[in-house]
Amino acid sequence: MQESNQREPVFADSTERRTIKKVTWRVLPLVILCYFFAYLDRTNVGVAALQMNKDIGLTASMFGFGAGLFFVMYFTMEVPSNLFMFRYGVRRWIARIMFTWGLIAGAMAFVKGPIGFYAMRGLLGAAEAGFYPAIVYYFTLWFPSGYRARVLGYLNVAGPLTFLIGAPISGALLSVSGLGLPGWQWMFIIESIPAIILAGVVLKYLPDGPCTSEWLTRDEAAWLSQKLRKEAVDIKEHVREYTVVQALLSPPVLLLGFFMFNVVVTVYSVGFFLPQIVNSFGLSHFHTGVVSALPYIAGCIGMLLVGWRSDVTRERYFHVAIPMFVAAVGLVIAAMSSDLTVSIIAFGLVSFGSYGCVPAFWSLPSTFMSGKAMAGGVAVINSIGALGGFAGLWIMGLLKDATGSFAGGLYFVAGMDALAVLAILLVRSLLLKQNAKSRVLHENQCQNT
Repeated sequence: MQESNQREPVFADSTERRTIKKVTWRVLPLVILCYFFAYLDRTNVGVAALQMNKDIGLTASMFGFGAGLFFVMYFTMEVPSNLFMFRYGVRRWIARIMFTWGLIAGAMAFVKGPIGFYAMRGLLGAAEAGFYPAIVYYFTLWFPSGYRARVLGYLNVAGPLTFLIGAPISGALLSVSGLGLPGWQWMFIIESIPAIILAGVVLKYLPDGPCTSEWLTRDEAAWLSQKLRKEAVDIKEHVREYTVVQALLSPPVLLLGFFMFNVVVTVYSVGFFLPQIVNSFGLSHFHTGVVSALPYIAGCIGMLLVGWRSDVTRERYFHVAIPMFVAAVGLVIAAMSSDLTVSIIAFGLVSFGSYGCVPAFWSLPSTFMSGKAMAGGVAVINSIGALGGFAGLWIMGLLKDATGSFAGGLYFVAGMDALAVLAILLVRSLLLKQNAKSRVLHENQCQNT
């Protein structure tokens, strides 16, 4: 071990800074743009509902059920999609996903009734399945562990930005008409086009990894490859190494899946129904879109601030648990409020917490898994999380139809978030015990040899 370390080249800090800066500016903007439109095409249905529900005959529970079918199919196809990613390559698979979902997102404009709405939402979920895990895995090919929380923060800020920027745009598009199509149909058509175009851009400009990059120098590529290899070796030596099957069934992975389930319940229950909540105060469609976007300013701040602080302190678990607790508090305040200003502030807390916990959260799988096991584990976590979109939207719709108010649904989501905080603390306890056992076993093996 010592001899191999002596042969490793030593790189100055300037090489690291230069390499990470290049990778960040070459990879991140395109990937963030892709994720922005992925988020837009799955969530714009919340704004479309202001016109669409009446036109095609949807109640609140029917809308919640149909919107949530996206996540059922996403869950069903997530793991198979990631396995195909390894077969065909991450860059090609991301492009395939984008092209397919773009076509289906545009076809959403032509649904005629509840059954058509259910079918198209399901197809959209199947088409987009595997997209986020593919990106998380792709980042492990480019960014060392010390940079991943902030990088994932930059990526995931596309989520709240979609509501912040996309909701007013979608609200404005509802006023577009022509060729016999109302505004909600034009909204689906227009907002689907970027995904189709970006699929070709990904194929042409997104590198498969450092070794195939034309814009890294030889020293930069060597430093990055060496750094990533060393981290992979450290994982094998100091933590328990999972096989793919073990990753799929391990308690930490399943608990992380439960946590992500509740993140998704929160993000989408609020995101899809917030326009209807705000509209109930008597605002126009455009002003509903603008006001509904305001809480996501806090979501953007949470993503960047918590992700940055998690990397600086190298602490992950409490940077996940505390923001989720903040989200639960915000949901309780929103459920109790009958004032628009107080409600928007409360939803700002929800947005800060539910988005702010995500960067540190997605840094956790790479601390105890690597390679195919990590890709499979991330797919399981994300697919379990996807079911939260279905459960949250359907239950919110059912409770709204049953009570005439969204308060019951908001209390339900707050309770689930409290359980999620307990889950992440349990993951911390389990992994600390596993890692301690792995270190002892490794030290004993070294002494025996």
